[in-house]
Amino acid sequence: MAAALGLDLAGLDKPRQRAPAAKPAHHPTAESVPYWNRRVFDLDPYIPGEQPKRPLVKLNTNESPYGPSPRALAAIKASANDDMRLYPDPTALKLRQAIAAQFGLAVEQVFAGNGSDEVLAHAFRALLRDDAPALFPDITYGFYPVYCALFDQPFETVPLRSDFTINVRDYDRESGGVVLANPNAQTGIALPLDDVKALLAMHPNRTVIVDEAYVDFGAQSAVSLLRDHPNLLVVRTFSKSSGLAGLRVGYALGSPLLIEGLVRVKDSFNSYPLSRAALDGAAASIADNAWMAQTVARIQSSRAALVAGLEKIGFEVLPSAANFILARHPQHSAGELAAFLRGRDIIVRHFPNQERIKDWLRITIGTDGQCQALLDALADHLKSA
Repeated sequence: MAAALGLDLAGLDKPRQRAPAAKPAHHPTAESVPYWNRRVFDLDPYIPGEQPKRPLVKLNTNESPYGPSPRALAAIKASANDDMRLYPDPTALKLRQAIAAQFGLAVEQVFAGNGSDEVLAHAFRALLRDDAPALFPDITYGFYPVYCALFDQPFETVPLRSDFTINVRDYDRESGGVVLANPNAQTGIALPLDDVKALLAMHPNRTVIVDEAYVDFGAQSAVSLLRDHPNLLVVRTFSKSSGLAGLRVGYALGSPLLIEGLVRVKDSFNSYPLSRAALDGAAASIADNAWMAQTVARIQSSRAALVAGLEKIGFEVLPSAANFILARHPQHSAGELAAFLRGRDIIVRHFPNQERIKDWLRITIGTDGQCQALLDALADHLKSA
């Protein structure tokens, strides 16, 4: 079960450069599978959070506990007409215009893709130089090293401080570019905007990618820095605060030259990545500011209550600006707690193969009722133990 809930990032606490992970004895070889391209054998794919096949209290994949904007749902339903026989707009112009209007940018500064994962993959391929290692934290989104392996991009991981914060001075070195999630994936800790500015100044001729998947829940967005920093790419998603994880829409904001690089890669891979329903639904969603503000406020309130409840029963919780928290109990292993919760039909995320956070649980902020069910279960377990 731990393997199903975990993320195999063993060794990311140490700098590495094009170092393939150790493979189990049964791993396919060129002799046993002569059909694969040689690059496939060394891939160590990202393991997504479990999508259960039966009803559970699902607090493991940082989805929104609430549905999307009613305006988005109406637009999606309206798109289901005879025009589905036609390809969607390959430039996603209507959606890009809506995003540009939201942020006060030119449409040439907006790129849209099939979820932020695809946008990030294009950014790794197009905008990171391969004559020096890309830099990102040792604890962060697990797809970053996967992209590097897939694209043969050298990289080095930069250890977080002992309190899991980023020290930007550690990034003052030669690089092929810098990639940061803000708030950081797995920890939820936000990076101050002044630190982002410092990174941009350190790497004026390299791309700095700021992955803002969780920024709406309490961090400072770097979008305001775009005007003065042509090397900044901000990547965002409709999967978290917009409640549209099932629609698969992400986007990037940056200088026209960075966006052109992304378009070149996209059009060399798939010119039609977004469906008509996705384009219409996302455009309606981003314009519904009132719904977004209300939903984010509900999640922030639930987060505060969950943190207080966990601390009351002895948990240590990292300060989170995301829609999840990272928590541990000094007297109980994360594996034990994850297994117990699974027995109570509650699933959270555990990272047994990542040494620095193997004793921590990552818990998505659910509804108040879901969070209370988690707290009640944990309190029962601690009492019985």
